[in-house]
Amino acid sequence: MKKCLIVVNTYKTDSQLLADSVSNFLEESGVKAEQYLFSGECTTTSGVCNQKNPFESFDFSITLGGDGTVLFAARSCALLGIPVFPINLGQFGFIAGVQKTEWKEKLSEFLKGQMAFSTRSLVQSSVFRKGIQVFTSNALNDVVISTSEAARLVDLELSFDGISCGRFRADGIIVATATGSTAYSAAAGGPIIDPTMDLLLLNPVSPFSLSNRPLVLPPNGCLEAVIPFSRAKGITLSADGQVNFHLEYEDRVEFSIAPEKVKLAGCSSPHFYNTLRSKLHWSGGLLA
Repeated sequence: MKKCLIVVNTYKTDSQLLADSVSNFLEESGVKAEQYLFSGECTTTSGVCNQKNPFESFDFSITLGGDGTVLFAARSCALLGIPVFPINLGQFGFIAGVQKTEWKEKLSEFLKGQMAFSTRSLVQSSVFRKGIQVFTSNALNDVVISTSEAARLVDLELSFDGISCGRFRADGIIVATATGSTAYSAAAGGPIIDPTMDLLLLNPVSPFSLSNRPLVLPPNGCLEAVIPFSRAKGITLSADGQVNFHLEYEDRVEFSIAPEKVKLAGCSSPHFYNTLRSKLHWSGGLLA
């Protein structure tokens, strides 16, 4: 661990100030640090946001922001096999598990090799147009197909490993990982799943048929969505809400668990369940 890239969320007012403190701490610990400014925007029509992976030649990354900043770093760091140390400056922090009041203590443990990693799966989406692959992207949370038109349903023919799941008419579909089950999918009525599980979660958004329910799929298969002709306009695929690609009729989209996984520091099972209880205000009977 000799070189670190610090991802600074420019929308967080205290992110830059903390970045300087983290940089100084790393330099004092013998680690060379560089900063990368992240604005949260990564829209593409070609499938490429940055031709060069900004994390190349680094041993690990530190993110300063919320879960969205972690999503950005995770997609690239997974490809390189380097870990992410996420410091939470956001509201929920389901993924960013290190709080800003404890970052120095936790980072010291991390640099000494005393902190365990949580390994998370990513969902890979690939778009094929007339038999040619025109887009591919990984996502730590989810991939969403939807239309930009209000109150306009999108038609999708879905199948899993070649077995038809039927034709879905909905505002869109969410294909999430277990990590992403607490994000958009949860807001759309999907189940909350332990993030260490390896699976795909298919969740239709406001389906026209009430029989279309969320479906948990095994990790070793391929979910396929085909877009037949319909009146909907502006159909878009969005990976983690950050990488966007415009779809056309008869495009075929394949979803599967990515071969790469991301290593996250400070994202243990106790952190996940504590966050569920505290941030979502879970309640039940009185504690003894």
